[in-house]
Amino acid sequence: MIAERLNTILSELPQSVKLVAVSKFHPLSAIREAYDAGQRVFGESRPQEFAAKVPLLPADIEWHFIGHLQTNKLKLVLPYASLVESVDSVHLLEAISRWAVSEGRTVDVLLELHLGSEKTKSGLSEEEILSICGAPLEGICLRGLMGMATNTDDKAVIRSEFERIAALKRLINTGFPSLESFSELSIGMSDDWPLAVEAGSTAVRIGTAIFGPREY
Repeated sequence: MIAERLNTILSELPQSVKLVAVSKFHPLSAIREAYDAGQRVFGESRPQEFAAKVPLLPADIEWHFIGHLQTNKLKLVLPYASLVESVDSVHLLEAISRWAVSEGRTVDVLLELHLGSEKTKSGLSEEEILSICGAPLEGICLRGLMGMATNTDDKAVIRSEFERIAALKRLINTGFPSLESFSELSIGMSDDWPLAVEAGSTAVRIGTAIFGPREY
């Protein structure tokens, strides 16, 4: 079933848009089924779960960390993540920079814009993101933006929020031409990814539509 659902989504997704299969809360067997069907990019959001899964799965998986990351959990995530999609504060970005410098590494990140209307959602403001782009930190490679739309059935609201983050990316690409790596726009999940693609998404994060309900 996982392979069938995965292939259905891939058949509808433009080849230019990367599919991040959100495997958080799902067992190794589910990830292996998706992997055997050809999927290579997976997203996790809990540091302990992430660090436990990585050594038990194929080495060619491209892991994205997509959840809130506390600074005291960096050692569980940064050694393994190809991309940290969820940098939601200047404090976190500074901590990642310090870790990267101490390890002689460069960490690829997306800056998370506070996009939805829910106050519980985390994220940076447009002003904070523009400030970061104007003075990138050592050990950090700014790869683009990430955002989560309001949890609503109102497509007009979702479309407007996706257009807002896409406009910010265009502004950064125009205003900071030296940021040649700033090319990614990670928006869209199981319920709203077609709207995200319309807005210019380069990556969608889909979990339930692939793996079904959480198993634990």
